[in-house]
Amino acid sequence: MPAHIQRPTRVEAAGSPPKTIEEFAGRVNTGTEAVSIARMTSPTGWREPGQRPEFDEWSLVLRGVLVVEHDGGQLEVKAGEAVLVTAGEWVRYHTPYEGGAEYVAVCLPAFSPETVHRDAA
Repeated sequence: MPAHIQRPTRVEAAGSPPKTIEEFAGRVNTGTEAVSIARMTSPTGWREPGQRPEFDEWSLVLRGVLVVEHDGGQLEVKAGEAVLVTAGEWVRYHTPYEGGAEYVAVCLPAFSPETVHRDAA
């Protein structure tokens, strides 16, 4: 039988100023470790620490621009575009432009604070 996920769970976000994370599927909202699916809404100027996660992460930008720094430079991922960061790659996300960004992140396996490996402050 299909599982109807009627509402997400709000999850605390890393970075500043705070962004909103609404997890629809994953360790918090549905108890699954296989995948996480979350809607992110980040304000102008949001920046999180760099990370080297143990999971693949796809991000589909719905509105605005998500800047993705990586070892080889940076990408500007605009509304209607997506980016894949594979497990083990160093990456840092931020939204420096006016209006911030809204995007959907899909992580395989599911996001976990223990497997994201954020840079030391």
